[in-house]
Amino acid sequence: MTRHRIRVGIDVGGTFTDAVAVDSATLALVAQVKVPTTHHHPDGVAHGIVAALNRLLEDVGCLPEDVAFLAHGTTQATNALLEGDVAPVGLLGIGTGPGAVSTKRLAALGDLELAPGKRLPLHYAHVRDPDDPAGVRTAVEQVTAAGAEVLVASEPFSVDLPDGEQAVLAVAGSYGLPMTAANEITSLYGLRKRTRTAVVNAAILPKMLATADLVDSSIAASGMTAPLMVMRCDGGVMSLEEMRRRPLLTVLSGPAAGVAGALMRERVSDGVFLETGGTSTDISVVRRGKVAVRHATILGKSSYLSALDVRTVGVGGGSMVRLAGGGVRAVGPRSAHIAGLPYACYANPADLRGAKLVAISPLDGDPGDYAVLEAAGGRFAITMTCAANALGRVPEGDFAACEPEVAHTALAPLAEALDTDVAGAAMRVLDAGVKQVQTVVDAVVRDYRLDRDTAVLVGGGGGAAAVTPHLAASTGLTGRIAKHNEVISPVGVALALVREQIERIIPGATQEHILGVRNEAEAAVVAQGAAPGAVEVEVTVDPQTSTVRAIATGATELRTQDRARRADDSELLSVAAASLKTDPQKVEVLAATDAHTVYGTLQRRRFRKPHHPVRVLDADGVVRLHAANARVATTTVGQAPELLAELIRETTTYGDGGVRAPSLRLLLGSRIADLSGVLEAGPLLALARSELRSRTADEPVVAVLEARS
Repeated sequence: MTRHRIRVGIDVGGTFTDAVAVDSATLALVAQVKVPTTHHHPDGVAHGIVAALNRLLEDVGCLPEDVAFLAHGTTQATNALLEGDVAPVGLLGIGTGPGAVSTKRLAALGDLELAPGKRLPLHYAHVRDPDDPAGVRTAVEQVTAAGAEVLVASEPFSVDLPDGEQAVLAVAGSYGLPMTAANEITSLYGLRKRTRTAVVNAAILPKMLATADLVDSSIAASGMTAPLMVMRCDGGVMSLEEMRRRPLLTVLSGPAAGVAGALMRERVSDGVFLETGGTSTDISVVRRGKVAVRHATILGKSSYLSALDVRTVGVGGGSMVRLAGGGVRAVGPRSAHIAGLPYACYANPADLRGAKLVAISPLDGDPGDYAVLEAAGGRFAITMTCAANALGRVPEGDFAACEPEVAHTALAPLAEALDTDVAGAAMRVLDAGVKQVQTVVDAVVRDYRLDRDTAVLVGGGGGAAAVTPHLAASTGLTGRIAKHNEVISPVGVALALVREQIERIIPGATQEHILGVRNEAEAAVVAQGAAPGAVEVEVTVDPQTSTVRAIATGATELRTQDRARRADDSELLSVAAASLKTDPQKVEVLAATDAHTVYGTLQRRRFRKPHHPVRVLDADGVVRLHAANARVATTTVGQAPELLAELIRETTTYGDGGVRAPSLRLLLGSRIADLSGVLEAGPLLALARSELRSRTADEPVVAVLEARS
């Protein structure tokens, strides 16, 4: 029997733990398993992770050494914060003189509300001199006597001068508690926000460390040699060692796994990903082949945690119908899952005999206008999934599909009450539910300036068919359900790249500063197991905030994909023409590498200069880069520095906003090096040279430049 080298992704949900095996060579889904999440086991969720992994290996017929990559995503950190299940934190504020005033105000962080009636358990003690061991010990003993189980040291300006925080922790280390310095969690200025982020990180540290140790020891005992990775909230993965240091990065990582799956498996370039479960839909954005990320709000306060920009709507596949005034008033937010009711469309036909429509309050405090069926088999919920099946919106073989006759039977009493037919009743239910989702989708399309003609809606999650097809029909946007949508999250975990983000506030950043931040990010992902030759680094310099940001991503192995499924030249041309909104005969190939083809056309506009829109497609036929008006040049690594200097000089713009270098992307081998976040010519050229440094002189390079308006 042929054995597979596989990538394993495990997603720990509130009810079930899903695991998938993906073939390392073809990235095809090989197997999937589902086991109950083991919240109440002595080993916690770690037991379920190992159980899912063992079942998966047995189903695939693999040995532990056949696992090339292993990662898991977990809602444990998120749930701990939502439920208030955190460790008491001892905050050691450092400072003398005027600086001590702002530090002592950090004691008020104990007012942060975790859950109704539960506040962050914080104990504060002040350290005047970090170089006074006796004073540090007094402060540590003060907070530990009050019940602190984890320590945080914080001092003004520790981003630039971390010595004080490190000195305090060096003395505190003898007490044997988990601890962290605020500057280790983020390198951005803002004492209160930096400390708040570090304190929340510390509050979940003991629980996350215990789980990490259990999972790590169990994996090691199984004979597996692949390093264990953990899903981050920004769509990448990190090493277990990094998770031990910054568990806060796993908060809000649930939606990130799904959009990572859509990005890697569905090859989305620009669009909206909707992950629909039983109760809600998480909405996120992919723009120019990257997930949209922003600083997250945690416990109602802004933080320095960079997380997926996800917006949640309380409508899912199990959302129940509400009636008022002879019509459908709304759908949700109560779902059949939370109400403990079965879906009517999945009932045995005999159980629906004599079904009558009644209004109930599913749970105490709920409105009494939720419509359910009272039938021979008991009480059943009428849900979005029931309506989607009745209207034919659920594809055959989909996870949510049911017998069409049962769906029609389930909707018949509702249709009678609404004085319409079954299709009309189903349409009203879906209209009411999808309307809430559409409001948010319209907002993110507007916020991220997505092109409605090219943006796609991709549905994931077990309830995808209840929302995405109807939303696409209602909006006119192109829509589809992701392949294997019910396991899109663990697939995303299995395919995710190692990711690290380094942010520094550097007024007047020089080329050396910018390259230093870039190299630090690259080194961080390599240290976590990414293959050095496959690391991509995106650098952004914000002159208004003096922030230099580098995001590095890389695979833990050099992955190859089955090329037999790649698009041919005619398919690529057709996709490019559709994206450029022109006839294929007016599209020409401007450049090509082994991995990408550059297409362009000429747009003549009355009384204005002609534009040269460009699209870069990969071998799968996915548009990886949109450029509204670009110059394209082909050269070699050896000649590139001189040519790029000339091209940048020619496309630099001058205006009221100052001197601005062009947006530059370089097509190198299988990569697109995105240097568009740098506005100054000097640092831009320095970054370009750093991308070229390890390549042979005769290797081809394609440059795509856009002058900034």
